[in-house]
Amino acid sequence: MSDHDWTEVVGAIGIFALLISVFTVTVVQVAKTRRARLAGVHEERYRQLAETAVRLQDSNDRLLAALDGRLGSMEDRMTALERVLRDVD
Repeated sequence: MSDHDWTEVVGAIGIFALLISVFTVTVVQVAKTRRARLAGVHEERYRQLAETAVRLQDSNDRLLAALDGRLGSMEDRMTALERVLRDVD
């Protein structure tokens, strides 16, 4: 082989390596972009879930406070009823 043939072979290998490198970098960057986009979607869903949980906890707190008030009222009435029953005996 002459020197000219070796130059062509080295040039072809260099171009092939360049094309492979460009393709690899492109695929990796597209994958990273897609992964970042999906992570953003997951974070948004998690944020919505957390907001819903906070709203439901606030609602539960209000309901428990109302039940506590009703239970206290029932306890007072039960005490009064016991007192009346003792007086009747």
